[in-house]
Amino acid sequence: MNITEKVSYIKGLAEGLSLDETTKEGKLLAAVIDVLDDIAHQVDEIDMDLADLTDVVSDIDEAVTDLEEDFYGDEYDDDECDCGCEDEDMYEITCPKCSNSITVDFDVIAAGGILCPNCGEPLEFDLSALEDEEE
Repeated sequence: MNITEKVSYIKGLAEGLSLDETTKEGKLLAAVIDVLDDIAHQVDEIDMDLADLTDVVSDIDEAVTDLEEDFYGDEYDDDECDCGCEDEDMYEITCPKCSNSITVDFDVIAAGGILCPNCGEPLEFDLSALEDEEE
């Protein structure tokens, strides 16, 4: 059941109860139901617009990929870039709370800690052993 259908159901319940819209409570409930109906219709419009936008972005992505392949030919590869990022050492960390694996670079570890993106658990990194080795 989507939001519009749920609001229609609530409207039906209210009509079935024969709400007296001359009372304060009846006026309030009728106003709340009208607002819910407006919100439901706006959400439906946003969902349709989002679906259209998703289709357009997907088409643009495919067109850009085709252009890159045409322009670069065999030299083009999604996995390679010239930014130097493949030169960085990456580290895999496992969250002790949720066992989610996270891949980070040394800069993240040097910062001392992050929050697990899966469960929000603080992950702290102790670099004192590395500092002792350098001395």
